[in-house]
Amino acid sequence: MNNFDFCNPTRILFGEGAAKNMANYIPAEAKVLVVYDSIIEKIGTLDKVLATISNEVIKFDKIQSNPKFEILMEAVEIVRRENVNFILAVGGGSTMDGAKFISIAAHNEAFIGNEAEILHVTPMTDERITQSIPVGTVVTLPATGSEMNPHAVISHGEDKLGISSPFAYPAFSVLDPTYTFTLPQSQIANGIADSFIHTAEQYVTFPAEGRFQDRTAEGIMRTLVEVAQNNLEQPENYEARANLMWCSTMALNGLIGSGVPVDFATHMIGHEVTSLFGIAHAPSLVIIMPALWRVRKEQKAAKLLQYAERVWDITEGADDEKIDAAIDKTEDFFRSLGLKTRFSDYGYTFTDVEPVLGLLEKHNMTALSETGDLDLSWSKRILEAAM
Repeated sequence: MNNFDFCNPTRILFGEGAAKNMANYIPAEAKVLVVYDSIIEKIGTLDKVLATISNEVIKFDKIQSNPKFEILMEAVEIVRRENVNFILAVGGGSTMDGAKFISIAAHNEAFIGNEAEILHVTPMTDERITQSIPVGTVVTLPATGSEMNPHAVISHGEDKLGISSPFAYPAFSVLDPTYTFTLPQSQIANGIADSFIHTAEQYVTFPAEGRFQDRTAEGIMRTLVEVAQNNLEQPENYEARANLMWCSTMALNGLIGSGVPVDFATHMIGHEVTSLFGIAHAPSLVIIMPALWRVRKEQKAAKLLQYAERVWDITEGADDEKIDAAIDKTEDFFRSLGLKTRFSDYGYTFTDVEPVLGLLEKHNMTALSETGDLDLSWSKRILEAAM
């Protein structure tokens, strides 16, 4: 196992009615900017959340999927003008990511007037980021894990750019499964796939004697498979939804990736697919991951074999046969969620898809994978395999 430094300061308030405890962790005198998308207000979730706090509140309802820098800067100006000192995000990954950017951009003097620069540095180690406004989150879509990690993805022009900073951890997050009961089936399917892929990217690499991390990752993936259909077919099945929410959070809070190699190439390529075609985040990933595994089967053989045996209970046949069967099972699982797994399912040819390579080069995504050897030639093979 590799050395690691793990610290996750986010408090989790889990369960039905958990929002009522939120007031204990927001200073009574704080002026709160509440960020959300308008749907949250229309379905009544926002009123339920705000009924649990007595703070002065300013509402900002312009957050959309793949939060845009320009829109977030409107919120930054509100924070500065109104002396906001707490931000509450009510929504899914996009809302939480947007809140994190707002919290960092508002008062770090090195970036005032050039806030877009935050999207082009490495904030985890950038000494110019010295503070952030505390953020709390109320999760209404289990998927990204943003509620318990220091990461965010922001759209700037045609680019999707990631930020990471220890100042971006939420102070607390409320996970109430009942807040997700009104979600459409397609969003639940996306959340299941996103959570599964987050886990797999930190697992299907090469052996590093991280036995606890491996077993935990396997448990998350097996649980997601077990509860998937109940979540899709019984939207108010509390226990199924509770298990999905906790899996989504644990998949990307730093625990299973500590001390072991990770490979987020699927996400890096998927971001460019979303940017180019407007395919939503999780659907872009389910196109890329099976193709990446098929192309990189030799490099990932040991962990793919372990994945086949421990996640899918595939124990018969030669090693290559078990690996192929596991990849097929994974793709079948995504299809069982109602997701398309090939570019051709969307009507795209390789000629349509090839510009993804240019975007990867533009964003210096030319040394991906757990070993840093996945260059553009590998990415081209992956895109071809995803047709």
